[in-house]
Amino acid sequence: MLTSEENDLLCRVENDAPMGHLMRRHWIPVCMSEEVAQPDGAPVRLRILGGEYVAFRDSEGRLGVLDGHCPHRGALLALGRNEDCGLRCLYHGWKIDVEGTVQEMASEPPESALKTKVKHKAFPVQEAGGFVWAYLGPRDAMPAFEPPPFAADPSAQVSILKIKIPCNWAQIQEGQIDSAHSSSLHYSDMKPARVGGAEADDKSWYRPSTDKSPKLQIERTPYGFHYAAIRRPIKNAATHNYIRVTEYLAPFVSLIPPNNIYNVASINVPVDDTTTMFYFIAWGNPETCTPTDEWRRFCHAVPGVDLNPDWSPIRTLENNFLQDRDAMRGEDSFTGIPGIPNQDIAMWVGMGPIADRSKDILGASDMAIVEFRRLMVDAAQAMAETGEAFGVGATLHGVQSYQEVMPKEVDWRTKVARESQAAE
Repeated sequence: MLTSEENDLLCRVENDAPMGHLMRRHWIPVCMSEEVAQPDGAPVRLRILGGEYVAFRDSEGRLGVLDGHCPHRGALLALGRNEDCGLRCLYHGWKIDVEGTVQEMASEPPESALKTKVKHKAFPVQEAGGFVWAYLGPRDAMPAFEPPPFAADPSAQVSILKIKIPCNWAQIQEGQIDSAHSSSLHYSDMKPARVGGAEADDKSWYRPSTDKSPKLQIERTPYGFHYAAIRRPIKNAATHNYIRVTEYLAPFVSLIPPNNIYNVASINVPVDDTTTMFYFIAWGNPETCTPTDEWRRFCHAVPGVDLNPDWSPIRTLENNFLQDRDAMRGEDSFTGIPGIPNQDIAMWVGMGPIADRSKDILGASDMAIVEFRRLMVDAAQAMAETGEAFGVGATLHGVQSYQEVMPKEVDWRTKVARESQAAE
């Protein structure tokens, strides 16, 4: 468990919170590329770490991420006109380009020199893996952009779903690195089967184990940690283990063990202290990886059907997540809630806007949770005391999750090392 003070260090991201400062030292996915796909299209209003920003693609296809309020009188730039390689504020017609240069001041006399004296706050931008990434920290501390593993290969299929969740980022992140819950919460969707390794189709994920209490082994890394969840396989249990290795890439990326047709990742970007933008990603070979529309249907996260226009889910705490108790009486739905992400969300949101970790009773299956909390509380403290941001500059090349039924005498750590070397 954590003290209340430690819980605040872990969870709070707004204003001068150390965790917010740490996250700003990393490149942050601020929106999906599809949201700003069209040159001169509608700007996207962003709220990240309690701050207001706007993203847009200009007439020439260049991406911009700016402070969300016009430098003149603070009007919302997301309401502005995206035209002629600039974003024009509706209030007085000030026009600003992707670099923050004020191109026009319609309300000022033609001879005014004010335009040359004003520079709006613009942020470095990269585009990779279906995301727009921005660096929101101090320029003199900006690391080189390194795409995460799911974005390292430009030819890979990357299918993303996006959900705005009304709770703190840390309880979502804990869910994404918690292998133990999948055997219960996702029992109806991650079905035990006599298969050689994790498989998937358009209806379910299948795993070669009925074991609901994995043994965990953890190893720290420069970017976070990885751990193995070790289970008894259905076949060859006397001589083999079923291993699922999850990678935590601090502060907000997880690589979840794959199946036979695609890899899985997640990103949790804090909107503010009590709201998080959750991205769930299937990625891999374009010939096998499920396309975006199918991925969203599989997860029951389709915009306009399962999600409101602001990406918030129609399933809420107030309507009990539309849980179907009749379906729970049969064998097809353990939770009464369709879709793996929706099942997770019900758990995360049910904890409250910020979970009180001082009351937790943790067990052997929570080793990864304990590691995450200790690592990131220490990281927040280091950020506050020394300005050092954990994970910045750590190489991610070759980092990947995996799953496999392997002989008991094989150490999973050697597998991690082999996979990393093969990718280099």
